[in-house]
Amino acid sequence: MSTRTETPTARTAIDGVKGARVLIVESHYYAEIADELIAGAEREIARNGAIAERVTVPGAFEIPGAIALAAGRYDGFVALGCVIRGETSHYDYVCGESARGLMDLAIQKKLAIGYGIVTVETMDQAKARAFTDRGDKGGDAAHACLAMVALGRRWRNI
Repeated sequence: MSTRTETPTARTAIDGVKGARVLIVESHYYAEIADELIAGAEREIARNGAIAERVTVPGAFEIPGAIALAAGRYDGFVALGCVIRGETSHYDYVCGESARGLMDLAIQKKLAIGYGIVTVETMDQAKARAFTDRGDKGGDAAHACLAMVALGRRWRNI
């Protein structure tokens, strides 16, 4: 398995999201990873003139439920967490069901959701993806959320 270091991609500013309210829903199960994901997301949201609020849930499995409860109160959502494979099939259920739950919400409730749940085999892989000076997946997820907020605003105004 590769443990290469990922490099964050350059992101352009997103027009039409200034003042957008974004809820970051984060699982703090792996605190070091969560802190890095949050730092990247908050920086990207602020860079684009949007406003971030944050709520913590016990694990990645609970992220879709929290977003469903908050639907209609925010312009967009950023789902952040980390799932590291263990010795049981628990990993597969948590990864698959949290991703499916978020996609169902995005499509059925027309929510702007940025997916930032890091799913990996090892802690080293998690760090390579989450740390802001490496993969910055929190920033990527926030950027995706804001891009979808911009699309939603654009199409509602036509």
